Amino acid sequence: MIETTIAVESSTKHTVQALLRSLLERGTVDALLVPLTLPGGTTAPTLVTNPQALDQADPLAPVLPINAARAASQLTMTGHSQKLGLVLRACEIRALVELVKFQQANLDQALIIGIDCLGTYPLADYQAADNKDQVVDDLLAGATSGELTPHQGLAFRSACQICEQPLPQGEHVALTLGLVGVEPGQLYLKARDDLAEALELVPNGTPPGRKAAAQNLIAARTQARDEALAEVRQRLGDQPNMQGLLQEFSACIRCHNCMINCPICYCRECIFRTPTFEHESQLYFQWAERKGTVRMMPDTLLFHLTRLNHMVTSCVGCGLCTDACPADIPVATLFRAVGQQAQAIFDYHPGRSLEEAAPVQEFREDELTSMGERPGR
Repeated sequence: MIETTIAVESSTKHTVQALLRSLLERGTVDALLVPLTLPGGTTAPTLVTNPQALDQADPLAPVLPINAARAASQLTMTGHSQKLGLVLRACEIRALVELVKFQQANLDQALIIGIDCLGTYPLADYQAADNKDQVVDDLLAGATSGELTPHQGLAFRSACQICEQPLPQGEHVALTLGLVGVEPGQLYLKARDDLAEALELVPNGTPPGRKAAAQNLIAARTQARDEALAEVRQRLGDQPNMQGLLQEFSACIRCHNCMINCPICYCRECIFRTPTFEHESQLYFQWAERKGTVRMMPDTLLFHLTRLNHMVTSCVGCGLCTDACPADIPVATLFRAVGQQAQAIFDYHPGRSLEEAAPVQEFREDELTSMGERPGR
């Protein structure tokens, strides 16, 4: 890997646009998945083959309408001949790595272009902002020291406030666009050797302030995470029980929005989209007779417990489930509180490496000895 900084021309956004345009024009990639500003001011992941269309590219826009790993899955799962560049934030990269493990994405013809995430705002709030360029400039100014504060009148998404992994990491990242710890007027690049040659990059090392700025940012996010997860565990109690979980999910209307927007709900056929939970009418009356009451629609808690069981060790904390919930349930924080403990049991960090199998993909006889399981039984 080659590390260097390049001078910003006009603006950081325009410099990033020029860099991406160069990848297309040189034939390094045939297409790019990149956030584009669309008619109406919406910014969304878009597949681009025309270099001129990159005039509307805006990877710096602090919004996350979807986790773009879902789009990358659709573009790569069944195979393609084009060389594809994927411009992704850190949580999107981690989600994509997990999807590759579950054969829901393929990176054979793709290269990952990671960009430092300075935090994102709720989509509607950002769209309503009068001066979006100033919103981004405020974040870039704070990125130099790693002390990021939201633009006046805005608040970071709850998932971003507690995200302790905002920087692209891993050998699977072919090109990093660095913003944290970089002096104004500069853009940090960390490129695979072949990409560095294609882009004619001259190595000059890591910006001297990057390590300290990254530590500042990660420390602040980690503290916020620990406080948020401790609050959840306090509500649930030392020994979470069904009653506590029922209270947390009591407002759930079983719309399945959290599942639909989750990049890690990888099953191609979901049991909750089958007739399994379309019960015969008489059953409801039988349950009511036995219990006295039956909530309609039933199976709400079972839905969330099933999701936890399927994907909690692979949850990357992107927070799209919370954003999608019409009942304002903090789904992501609840899942992270459980996920942190489940991932610790297996010493597993979702998205860390393509070579590391997910816990649900393998069985080790000694994996649960810390919980009292005796090997060989």
